[in-house]
Amino acid sequence: MNINQLRYFVAVAETRSFSKAANLYYISQTAITQQIHSLELSMNVQLIDRSCRPIQLTPAGNVFLMEAKGILDRIDAAVSKVQGASAGLVGTLRIGYTKGYERSSLSNQLKEFHLEYPNILITCFRADTDRLAAGLLNDDYDIIFTWDSTNLIQEPFVEHRTVEHVPLVVALYGSHPLARRPFLRRQELRNEPILYMSPSGVVDSFGDNHFMELYNKAGYHPDILFRSTDAESILIMVAAEEGISILPSYVTSKLTNADNLVFVPLLGTEESEAIVAVWKKTESGLPLRYFVSKCLGGPSIPG
Repeated sequence: MNINQLRYFVAVAETRSFSKAANLYYISQTAITQQIHSLELSMNVQLIDRSCRPIQLTPAGNVFLMEAKGILDRIDAAVSKVQGASAGLVGTLRIGYTKGYERSSLSNQLKEFHLEYPNILITCFRADTDRLAAGLLNDDYDIIFTWDSTNLIQEPFVEHRTVEHVPLVVALYGSHPLARRPFLRRQELRNEPILYMSPSGVVDSFGDNHFMELYNKAGYHPDILFRSTDAESILIMVAAEEGISILPSYVTSKLTNADNLVFVPLLGTEESEAIVAVWKKTESGLPLRYFVSKCLGGPSIPG
């Protein structure tokens, strides 16, 4: 018994045809018939009933099909791991992300990356944007996903890529007069107590100034009742009817408990938040290079 015989048997079993299976592997029907016969002789078991048209598996053949598929899957996985190790794809990848972004598509990207590169250990860190920026500069992270509230992307020693522009939504409690609206504009929130989700723990950060400018363009200064970098704390206060908030839509997705919460889209050409992936130009580790290539839709970092 050998690997090729297992692959040929699976092909014959799935196509119910020696000729179709032979075509899949670009060999003659005679050759594949001989290989299956040799496989049966090695186990002293008949796997295929050749008297039927199309051919059928015997009870033993059905059992062996499941086992053969499992063996081939394990072999393919082992080969992938060995090839990855040979290419240097063994190591760690430290990813920092802004609070709430774990509810975005990032989690799916990390899962897919792990399936393809299982020997790379991914470690994730959740922090506000100023700590993410400091951590990247101090080599605590290999790459961060953040609002650019520190204007980090202007630094000459970093690379960055805009991952997405996330729409903003207004978080309201269920009985709020605006909760039934299909959409809202910032101007309509003039007299509302605002539970402000700040991009940074530092007051008057680059990100704060950006969002305050949006309020200025709407013609007023917001009545900020509460300020936090933690979306969960803000949502708890909204549900308790302490005020309303403007949040990036990824914060509100995948909520397991949204009792007494309503999310209304915020209209406006500037009512979105740019999420950027940032890494240092000097970082040349293979795990990061492959992550950038696979998950950020572009070429890997030059080695």
